[in-house]
Amino acid sequence: MTITKLSREQMAQRVARDIHEGAYVNLGIGLPTLVANYLPSEREIFLHSENGLLGMGPAPAPGEEDEDLINAGKQPVTLLKGGAYFHHGDSFAMMRGGHLDICVLGAFQVSATGDLANWHTGAPDAIPAVGGAMDLAIGARQVFVMMEHQTKTGDSKIVERCTYPLTGIGCVNRIYTDLAVLDVTPEGLMVREMVDGLSLDELRRRTAAPLLEMKEN
Repeated sequence: MTITKLSREQMAQRVARDIHEGAYVNLGIGLPTLVANYLPSEREIFLHSENGLLGMGPAPAPGEEDEDLINAGKQPVTLLKGGAYFHHGDSFAMMRGGHLDICVLGAFQVSATGDLANWHTGAPDAIPAVGGAMDLAIGARQVFVMMEHQTKTGDSKIVERCTYPLTGIGCVNRIYTDLAVLDVTPEGLMVREMVDGLSLDELRRRTAAPLLEMKEN
């Protein structure tokens, strides 16, 4: 059976399904911003951006962009009814004060114990870009990571121990990739879902950390 990886849009749809009613959520720069386009319309969810927005909506239709209304990644966004602007100092106070239910972040690596590395690869020519990632990683009640399972060269982004500079220690709760959904548990990484056609043995072969099969209730 052929393995079909999830597209970026399908990954965003999958993450959006797990964001609960009434949640206050920050979507990190890059891939996680797509989640805003797939949040269930029947749920009231409040999107936060560290540059000073609460009540952010999906991307605007082409030609309807407002240059003064952008997210932290400088992408045009919309503002829902009741949305608010505020100083970025207040925005960081929300993040550091534990007022966000969920943040969705991209990553270079996630360890078997939920350590996160997403701001610098350590390469001499790389440009570090930490932004608000460290504040989100320790401030949000739940941290979801959304990333490709492997690098372009086939290396696993899920590892036993991160080799890149850390963003946060033991902060990740759930990992969404183009191959699977994994929970970080005290026992180890638990496989919740896999894409069609992918066996657990093959997923383990593509993952540089031990994986546990989800127990049946």
